[in-house]
Amino acid sequence: MRNRDLLPVDLHRALLVGRLWLDGAPRLIAVRAGEAIDISGLAPTMSDLLDMDDPAAAVRAVRGSPIGAIDDILERSTPRRAAAGPFLLAPCDLQAIKAAGVTFVSSMIERVVEERAGGDAAQAEQFRAALVSELGSELRAIRPGSAEAARAKALLSERGLWSQYLEVGLGPDAEIFSKAQPMSAVGFGAHIGIHPRSRWNNPEPEVVLAVSSRGQVVGATLGNDVNLRDFEGRSALLLSRAKDNNASCAIGPFIRLFDDGFGLDDVRAADLMLTVDGPDGFHLSGESSMRQISRDPLDLVAQTIEYHHFPDGFVLFCGTLFAPTQDRDTPGGGFTHKIGDVVEIRSPLLGTLRNTVTTSDLAPPWTFGTRALMASLAGRVNP
Repeated sequence: MRNRDLLPVDLHRALLVGRLWLDGAPRLIAVRAGEAIDISGLAPTMSDLLDMDDPAAAVRAVRGSPIGAIDDILERSTPRRAAAGPFLLAPCDLQAIKAAGVTFVSSMIERVVEERAGGDAAQAEQFRAALVSELGSELRAIRPGSAEAARAKALLSERGLWSQYLEVGLGPDAEIFSKAQPMSAVGFGAHIGIHPRSRWNNPEPEVVLAVSSRGQVVGATLGNDVNLRDFEGRSALLLSRAKDNNASCAIGPFIRLFDDGFGLDDVRAADLMLTVDGPDGFHLSGESSMRQISRDPLDLVAQTIEYHHFPDGFVLFCGTLFAPTQDRDTPGGGFTHKIGDVVEIRSPLLGTLRNTVTTSDLAPPWTFGTRALMASLAGRVNP
């Protein structure tokens, strides 16, 4: 894939903002005419930028300073990146990193499979066919929290099929959890980390909403919400152990700001394509369509902020339709990652997020946190 193909198909009109590591410090950038433009003078952080009354208008108006060709920066954004940069960072900084789970029927069924299999991939297939037969056709058109969903819950309980995952998939309350700490997400080209003890896991291609402190959705990007199926399948109480590990959250390549040419309806209609290419020659491809989501993105945002405040804003993973069942090594063994897998998540209007799989203990340590960012910003003011 050419570097230019990693960007939105309508790049000429897409308003892209991101973060770049250069000479020991993060910079805010915009993409214009194939160039990365330093717009750090517009706002100190991405959180501040997205909290402006009209971020899109502000980015259009600022002149900024050219840094270099975006193709060259994409080329340098690899796991073997130079310490001084330039390379892309995750496009968020101070924002909370939240995620919604079980927002698609197929992924809801897979969570139940994990639970019934006790996190054992070898046992998954025997449960999957029966559950799809029992649940799939009945649940796809049901709106969570509706009277019809309540009747379905009662029926499933009678059949002995009830699950905590069906509760958040069908009930009024969405599953909203903290995916990672602010500043901890990795960006385009970086290593993405799998827990070293996990033996059953997969990527999760998702649309990620960029939300201001006022709860206004101002843009969108792509994310990989790595899923450890064995950990969470053993117990839902292991969710934080399964989700929040070093380098286990990838976001990028850029946030596309909402404007007259791109908005929430484009997010609602977004199609995501995923490929995994392994060092063993294995190839996996799949798709996820936001058209099949069971909860509207604005409902997910509303439930996130209903009883919580986010003074720095937040980014929100919307969930995924994709749950791979293709066997990789042994019949019935399903899919799991291997070190060296290259994962690409693409959506035509958002570009491509590419990462290379390693384990969380071997991924570069997270060292540049909020305190380091504050020190870096203070150094700009008082050099």
